[in-house]
Amino acid sequence: MAKYAYKAMNKDGKETFGIIEADSQALAINDVRNLGLFPTQVREARKSDERRARKTKGGPSEFYIGGLKLKHIVVFTRQLATLIDAGLPLLRSLNVLIVQQKASKLKDILREITSDIQSGATLSEAMAKHPRAFDRLYVNMVRAGEVGGMLEVVLNRIAVFMERRQALRRRVRGAMIYPIFVILFACGIVAFLLVKVVPVFDDIFGEFGAKLPWPTLFLISAGDFMQLKWWLLLLIINSSIIGIKLIRKVPLVKRINDRVVLKVWLIGDLVTKVAVARFARTLGTLITSGVPILQSLRITKETIGNEVIEIAIQKVHDSIKEGDTIAAPLDAAKVFPAMVVNMIDVGEETGSLDSMLMKVADIYDAEVEAAVEAMLRLMEPAMIIGLGGVIGFIVVSLYLPIFTLSDVISGG
Repeated sequence: MAKYAYKAMNKDGKETFGIIEADSQALAINDVRNLGLFPTQVREARKSDERRARKTKGGPSEFYIGGLKLKHIVVFTRQLATLIDAGLPLLRSLNVLIVQQKASKLKDILREITSDIQSGATLSEAMAKHPRAFDRLYVNMVRAGEVGGMLEVVLNRIAVFMERRQALRRRVRGAMIYPIFVILFACGIVAFLLVKVVPVFDDIFGEFGAKLPWPTLFLISAGDFMQLKWWLLLLIINSSIIGIKLIRKVPLVKRINDRVVLKVWLIGDLVTKVAVARFARTLGTLITSGVPILQSLRITKETIGNEVIEIAIQKVHDSIKEGDTIAAPLDAAKVFPAMVVNMIDVGEETGSLDSMLMKVADIYDAEVEAAVEAMLRLMEPAMIIGLGGVIGFIVVSLYLPIFTLSDVISGG
């Protein structure tokens, strides 16, 4: 294939320049038109043309705020599947989507992908250069779709998978919004009482010179600390957060933490259900899309986020490599619920593992939602009791010295 340099006008009347590979000049002109451009000059490329194309690769970047968002990639995937299904060539479909995109990181990435495809790369190879936008799961499914000649079908499956994964993530994160808001609100109230109310009582008690009980002394000390050394509190909190993040990166600490989390009441059950749902949905989608089972397991392992469950999946991978089944090592790991193992076992025996995994994912998505609601129902009274206890301690601490003051006043 020869390389051709082209100048062309886009639909907005702006001139663009690029390099395209084709068997002849006529085919190069046709490929440029397929990009939705109007060629004004197409000739054999020189070295200077290639240098110019590298400098302008992907076209001019536009100003934008923010990075990649999952919802934008989902919408792009849906639209690309629809255009390809309608019979548009891949390059023309990408060019249509680039024109529709607002200035964003994704638009710049799509321009680079289009340029790479023009240079002879496949869609999966071009996407693999942008792992922050298209992870290994996405790229491998696209590659399987290209090999199987069903790219539009696979893209639709990717979009469904990403939408459901996003919905699961939203449910888990949404469950944390309410308790975090209540905790922050409670901290604000306590800080206000310590900074504004406690010092007033401290002045009153100081005028009488009465001996104060220990809860009041503790409260006054806390108020002084908040007024004079609040910056130290922020420093301690930030240092603790950074320290915890750094410590968790140590393999041994992460392994212990992941094991402990699975055994914590309520939280461990939720983490297990989220992991099962993610495992089943990811593996089922990859197998359905034609990705080999061993490769699917390796990719699935990377999406879990808990080392204990990752080890169980690795054992499944090794078991299949030696000609064994999926269900046996899952059952031996004692991490996945018995119902999940049995359903996977039935799926293997009947040759419908992919559909059985999807059923498991649907069941555990619902289980996650129920577990989140149960946690919220338990957290609400717990937070009310905790907040009430803190406020009650402050009130009691402020009123305890009043009884002592009455003795001082009557004695005086």
